[in-house]
Amino acid sequence: MATSAEGLNQLEELKRRTHPIRAIIALVLGVVGLLFAIGLSISFGAANISLGTVWTAVFHFSSDLTEHQIIREIRLPRVLGAALVGACFAVAGSIMQGMTRNPLADSGLLGLNAGAAFMLAVCFAFFPGMSYMYLIMWSFVGAGLGVVIVYGVGSLAKGGLTPMRLVLAGAAVSALLGALGEGIALYYRIGQDLAFWYAGGVSGTKWSHLQILTPWILVAMIGALILSRSITLLSLGEELAIGLGQRTVVIKVWGMIIVLILAGAAVSVVGAVGFVGLIVPHLARYIVGHDYRWIISCSLVYGALLVVLADFTARIINPPYETPIGALIAFIGVPFFLYLARKGGKEL
Repeated sequence: MATSAEGLNQLEELKRRTHPIRAIIALVLGVVGLLFAIGLSISFGAANISLGTVWTAVFHFSSDLTEHQIIREIRLPRVLGAALVGACFAVAGSIMQGMTRNPLADSGLLGLNAGAAFMLAVCFAFFPGMSYMYLIMWSFVGAGLGVVIVYGVGSLAKGGLTPMRLVLAGAAVSALLGALGEGIALYYRIGQDLAFWYAGGVSGTKWSHLQILTPWILVAMIGALILSRSITLLSLGEELAIGLGQRTVVIKVWGMIIVLILAGAAVSVVGAVGFVGLIVPHLARYIVGHDYRWIISCSLVYGALLVVLADFTARIINPPYETPIGALIAFIGVPFFLYLARKGGKEL
């Protein structure tokens, strides 16, 4: 009874700290900003194209016009891929932070990205010519491998698994898997094939890639929204969630499956880009409160916006060369991570 009463009190406190009107405004502004960023990113490149031409190419495509072909076949899949990747990383990070009650949780910091990239190195070395569908499946396996090792290493420490130990184990395992992947690349001379994934970029995204990834991502996003209320209760504490009737083991299993799908799909497109799943959920939580129904929704939109803008910036900093997306986001993410670590892992 005490647990139930405490849980109800925490629920009431959570409702007071949730701002639905602010969340709706943030979502509307985020969607508008994302659409504008997509149009802007498609317009600028080696050949600048007006926004009017972009609109015409998307809704009234003509195969006789070179500009329309550039937009439809090169720039549009690239920008949509960046949006999907950002949404995947941000939603995966928000789910992990809610389930583990660890504000430092992120797919890049907890070994998922490094595990997926390592498995891609193995595929390139031992199974050259593997189809993109199988590469995606093995990237899921690699992401799962990274998670299992991180949790296993973190749990071996005396006193059990704590948020800081989880991050330290993730950093160590990510470094190990990254070194193994680079060793494989050097030995089998596949460094050029892996350079795209390790640097982080969406320039190679094609419509065929999006056709394979989009159904997986849509199902995972819908699953995340369905689980969002349960994740909110779980973020209050496992005992309280059980007292309020939640099947915490089932929630964690399904939540981790969703995270693996999202992180694996994102890494198969953009490479081992970190910090998106760390930064965006914190900003969403700061704006909308602690209800994960709003946090996940805002993370989806603003994660997509962040990576689209990062990809746009990567192309205009030093044309015609591209700056790796991972480096640009790390430029923001590392200080943000250090700020959170200095606060002892407390939320914004």
